[in-house]
Amino acid sequence: MLLTSITQAQEVKDSIALQREARSILREGNELYKQQKYTDASVSYKKALEKNSGYKKASYNLGNALYQQKNFKEAVPQYQVMANSKDKSTKAEAFHNIGNSSMEQKQYQQAVDAYKNSLRNNPNDDETRYNLAVAQKLLKKQKEKEKKDKKNDNKKNNKKDKNKDKKENKDKKGDKEKEDDKGEDKKDKKKNDDKKNDKKDGENDKKDQKQPQNPNNKKDQKKKQQTKKGNMTPQQIKQLLESLNNEEKKTQKKMNVKKAKGKKVKQEKDW
Repeated sequence: MLLTSITQAQEVKDSIALQREARSILREGNELYKQQKYTDASVSYKKALEKNSGYKKASYNLGNALYQQKNFKEAVPQYQVMANSKDKSTKAEAFHNIGNSSMEQKQYQQAVDAYKNSLRNNPNDDETRYNLAVAQKLLKKQKEKEKKDKKNDNKKNNKKDKNKDKKENKDKKGDKEKEDDKGEDKKDKKKNDDKKNDKKDGENDKKDQKQPQNPNNKKDQKKKQQTKKGNMTPQQIKQLLESLNNEEKKTQKKMNVKKAKGKKVKQEKDW
C-alpha cells in the first residue's frame, strides 16, 4: 500500500514537471511568434505538445503559427482541439479561426458552418457576423458558378456528341457517295465499252463494204441471172430469141466470110 502511494506520488510529480516544461517551451514559442518567426514558433509548440499532449493552448497557438505560414489545412485540426473546450469564449475563437482557414481554402460551406458555430457561442462578435455574410455571399457565387459550369459542360458534351454524329453521318454519306461513284464509273465504263464495240462493228461493216468484189461473184451473178430466165415474160423471151437469132446470123455470116477467104482460087494455066 505504501509502495503504491509512493509510485503515484512520483507520477504526479513527473507530470507536474512535464507541464512546467511544456509551459516554459510554450512561452518560448510565444516570443518567437511575436517576432513573426512562425516556423520556429511552430517547432516550440510541437515540443510543448510532446511534453504534454493534452496541452490545448499549445495546440491552439500551433494552429495560429501554421495559419501565418499559410498552412491552412494543417491549422484546422489544431483549432478543433480548442473547439471542444467547455469555455464558450474559447470555443467561439476556435470556430472563428476554423472559418478563416476554410475561407482561405475557398471551402465556403465549411466556413459558413464554422462562423455560425462561433456566433452560437458568442452572438455579440460583429467580426464573425461580418465574415459569415462574406462567406455566404461567396458560397452563393460558387454554387452559381458550379451550376453554370455544369450547364456549359453539358452543352459542350452535347455539341461534341452532335459533331460526332454529324461526322459519322458525313463519313457514311461519303462512303455511300464513293460506292455510288464506283457504280457510276462502272456504268460509264460499260457504256464506253459498248460505244467502242459499236464503233468497231461499224468500222468493220464499212470495211466490208469497201472491199472489192470477188471476180467469181460475177459468174455467180450471171448464173443467178440465167436461173431467173424461167421467170421471164413472153415479150422478154421473144426479144431474147430475136437477139440470139441475130447473133447467130452474124456468127454465120462471119463464118461464111472466113470460108470464102479460105477457098482456093483456080489459076488459069498458060499452056
